[in-house]
Amino acid sequence: MDQGSEDEFTAFVNERGEALLRVAYALAGDQYAAEDLLQDALAKAYARWPKIRGEAEPYVRRILYNDQVSGWRRRKRRPEVPLAVTPEPAAGGDTADDTVLQMMLRDALRMLPPRQRAVLVLRYLEDLSVEQTAELLGCQTGTVASQSSRALTKLRDLVPAFDSLGAGNDATQRYEQADRNEPRTRWETAR
Repeated sequence: MDQGSEDEFTAFVNERGEALLRVAYALAGDQYAAEDLLQDALAKAYARWPKIRGEAEPYVRRILYNDQVSGWRRRKRRPEVPLAVTPEPAAGGDTADDTVLQMMLRDALRMLPPRQRAVLVLRYLEDLSVEQTAELLGCQTGTVASQSSRALTKLRDLVPAFDSLGAGNDATQRYEQADRNEPRTRWETAR
């Protein structure tokens, strides 16, 4: 790769690295795993930089999603190890109840199957449409809608207080309604 391309890639990483790391963290659920996931994605993007430079961010995001889902399939779930000492909460305006609820939600997200978690990250964190999510994951829009619905139902079962986090707010209701209004595939209507 020539020096100009390397400079472009470095500028891209400096400019979009934090946003991509947030996405990787949402997918991996762990800072170190997120950093590894992003590093691998950026290494793959670097190798193809001359071909993808105009569409680098969507390319890297797709690598993140695909690698994380593939990683879930490859490895067995590791059991959680309890900490001897509870970490101190971060300074700020966060209340203890909110923190506990956020931790419960984070743990519940980790319990979701890979595809459902990826759908939630894309739909609600990335704020992508059903069509965009389906395109990124390489599936049908009906699959995105059903996976989203199942994931939200499972989250509500795992964390009953999830509804107070905002699951009943206008934005979430709009997304859930959009998911229900998506055209169904012939397989889904046959069920």
